[in-house]
Amino acid sequence: MTDTAPRELPLQELDEVIIRFAGDSGDGMQLTGDQFTSISAALGNDLATLPEFPAEIRAPQGTLAGVSAFQVRISDFAITTPGDAPTVLVAMNPAALKAQLKNLVQGGAIILNTDAFNERNLEKAGYESDPLEDGTLDGYRSYPVPMSQITRDAVAEHGVKPRDAERSKNFFALGLISWMYTRPVEPTMEFINTKFHGKELVIKANEAAFRAGYNFGETAELFESHYEIKPADLPSGEYTNVNGNTALAWGCAAAGQLARLPIFLGSYPITPASDILHDLSELKHFGVRTFQAEDEIAAAASAVGAAFGGALSFTTTSGPGVALKGEAMGLAVSLELPLVVIDIQRGGPSTGLPTKPEQADLMMAMYGRHSESPMPIVAPRSPADCFNAAIEACRIALRYRTPVMLLSDGYLATSSEPWLLPDIDSLPDIGVDFHTGFNGTNEDGEGIFLPYLRDPETLARPWAIPGTPNLMHRIGGIEKEDGSGNISYDPENHQKMVDLRAAKIEAIDVPDVEVSGDADADFCMLGWGSTWGAIDAAVDRLQQAGKKAAHVHLSHLNPLPKNLEEVLSKFETVICPEMNDGQLVNLIRAKYLLDIKPVNKMNGVPFTTAEIESAALQAMEAS
Repeated sequence: MTDTAPRELPLQELDEVIIRFAGDSGDGMQLTGDQFTSISAALGNDLATLPEFPAEIRAPQGTLAGVSAFQVRISDFAITTPGDAPTVLVAMNPAALKAQLKNLVQGGAIILNTDAFNERNLEKAGYESDPLEDGTLDGYRSYPVPMSQITRDAVAEHGVKPRDAERSKNFFALGLISWMYTRPVEPTMEFINTKFHGKELVIKANEAAFRAGYNFGETAELFESHYEIKPADLPSGEYTNVNGNTALAWGCAAAGQLARLPIFLGSYPITPASDILHDLSELKHFGVRTFQAEDEIAAAASAVGAAFGGALSFTTTSGPGVALKGEAMGLAVSLELPLVVIDIQRGGPSTGLPTKPEQADLMMAMYGRHSESPMPIVAPRSPADCFNAAIEACRIALRYRTPVMLLSDGYLATSSEPWLLPDIDSLPDIGVDFHTGFNGTNEDGEGIFLPYLRDPETLARPWAIPGTPNLMHRIGGIEKEDGSGNISYDPENHQKMVDLRAAKIEAIDVPDVEVSGDADADFCMLGWGSTWGAIDAAVDRLQQAGKKAAHVHLSHLNPLPKNLEEVLSKFETVICPEMNDGQLVNLIRAKYLLDIKPVNKMNGVPFTTAEIESAALQAMEAS
């Protein structure tokens, strides 16, 4: 019989824990993980998350295809990854256990909703015998909990029907985990009341379920201890928990303020980019206008039109949408108008893996338009860095009058971390002046406007918005005459314009790369985008093992930093981990004739630190 009196259990202090919540896509695992993350962020822990979504909107309940998971790592020290493997798994049903057990470290803890382990669910998950009884869980610390039944009992007094009560069992799991890791109760109570405002029965049910989970941990003779993780020693300042898509949206809005321009987003919903449209649509008070177009082509074309009208213009999408936007991007290249194209990369080709990340759009960003249509490329390295990348992409677009590609990915988009809010005064002024007067004369000596008369420093053409007196000018996709902007089919002029557009992009001012780790090492890892966290952590591990290793990470992929060839040439061995088949490696080899060695994977899962560490050790031994 279970003792219902609170027990004094030992409180163990840990430096970190990695928890993975897993269940059906309708079990609320993302909400549960998000709330646990928010509480931990408020307590001052450093953290990193890894959400995993099923691709199907409504996968069959209880099947492996429908499993949704959320991994969060919290620590008392600075971290850059969500961890290689969870130390705690919360499995809401057999499918969640079967899909996720392989990820759990040996000896890790498994908290199981035993009510879901019935014959029907075991069969749907592909189990021939009950894993709770057949030795499957040998080598792990297993904690069986009848979550569904306890939740039903807890909410019954509020008049909640048994079937509806099932929807609250994720809050039972959250309450239990909150007790295990000494998270406070009050923030979750506030969250429930805010999240479900106006739905009193739902609020009462979720509150009751959460308290039932918390009290179960305190009273059940099941757990040998509970745990505490102290705040991390992070730079002082005000923090907020942010994922990559939200940081991008905030960066776009901030760029509009820094440029003193209205913002326009022309977008078509697509996983995993849609949240940027959602977030920006709530920022109308910052001069943001959002337009959900009927398709990707219309979204891109509307953004080009808004740029012509004087807005700081964006279009957001993922890989399949970039393919459809190709002609409009080529038009922006020809018109030489500022436009930021945000590509949240996902697995492909075609529909591919809509909810899984890749870095396989780099070549499309470089060459995915017909003819010679060069575009700058910027790539953030972490969720919080998406804010900075958005501002940098806007700086380049405005200063050089060019469309810019910003390459994030599904991992950065949905993962979160604490973000130190920047000092507003530290952000750059990226404002530009619209052209308002004549800049040339005709044969009669009268003042005229030359829409393609270039700035000698940046090669950017003047930006004159419609309605400016006397500055009417022709735009369109047909080749322009240099200076006048008149339609021109002259071969020499076309060659000149192709060369000028290429020279403008090549001359863009981007920061030099810096070497982190051991600058005097013989071995270096080159990365870009979301591989930063795992590479950075791998360098730390190598150094702790007495190895010397350096890390060079690229935020600008076109043009490349001017010192990149010189920096990379100093190392005997350079490897490049990428979630593609070697696209950056091919670009570097072609441009600098350097033998960069590829480390590639395309399984829809981000690199772990252990994978990169292993590749580094193999490369060191082979050199």
